[in-house]
Amino acid sequence: MRMILWSFFGIRKRAGADDELARVKPGVLIVAALSIAGLFGLMVWTLANVAVRTLSS
Repeated sequence: MRMILWSFFGIRKRAGADDELARVKPGVLIVAALSIAGLFGLMVWTLANVAVRTLSS
């Protein structure tokens, strides 16, 4: 999970990323990345709905 979060922010050093990528299983990487992306999308969608409802009142 840490590797995916670092990649989302783009602040991981190349050498560290290469070492972690060599140890991780591709299936786990894909599932974790999709889960985090889905949670991020849900969070943005929820915040947008709250903002629209607040501004519409």
